[in-house]
Amino acid sequence: MQTLIVMPLFNERPTLARVLGEVRRAAPHADVLVVDDGSTDGSSDVLRGRPDVLVISHRDNMGYGQSLIDGFAYAIEHGYEAVVTIDCDEQHEPRQIPEFLDALGDADIVSGSRYLDPGSGGDPAPPERRRLNEEITAAVCAITGYQITDAFCGFKAYRVDALRRMRLTEPSYGMPLQVWVQAAHHRLRMKELPTARIYKNPERRFWGGLDDVEVRRRYYQGVLEREVRQWLVSSP
Repeated sequence: MQTLIVMPLFNERPTLARVLGEVRRAAPHADVLVVDDGSTDGSSDVLRGRPDVLVISHRDNMGYGQSLIDGFAYAIEHGYEAVVTIDCDEQHEPRQIPEFLDALGDADIVSGSRYLDPGSGGDPAPPERRRLNEEITAAVCAITGYQITDAFCGFKAYRVDALRRMRLTEPSYGMPLQVWVQAAHHRLRMKELPTARIYKNPERRFWGGLDDVEVRRRYYQGVLEREVRQWLVSSP
């Protein structure tokens, strides 16, 4: 499959070059697109030295979800068949990219999970993040019927035909919740794969005023409620 690897980026200069090198080694025949979401730390200097990497640059920080949405739009416009999303902060293992692509053989979306295999070990998740992930993941399962264990892992593979059917608009961290609800509406096939649990920076901030866990909970619940009304509740 003609594959595009989409990498959202915001101020990840210390890890960017290493991750790009690992992605290139893992998927030498794929194209790589970095969506630079208004970085101010010199990440753009690293990208200028990588002519083998496609770049979309946001003048201002528009959000993690918007970076992925722009990457999906690029894949659709340029005729790719598959998209892999992977972060630039060394929290994902690029060597798994071929495994994710192979799993698309009988799935429309392949989603990484840091919790699918209890014996996989890895870094302990920050407790409040783990609790909120479990809570929102349980809500997603109840709403969609999918049996997932990690609603928010950014390591995924998509068939572009599936992305064409979605109307993704959420610019911030709640965009994956749109994916799950719309995937259920379209009856897309979903598969989870275990991924390493890596927390290089457990104190990492949530941008857009979402550092407070209660604010983040209300935001996620609002995204879910809106998507359910639009896609899963039949009109009278």
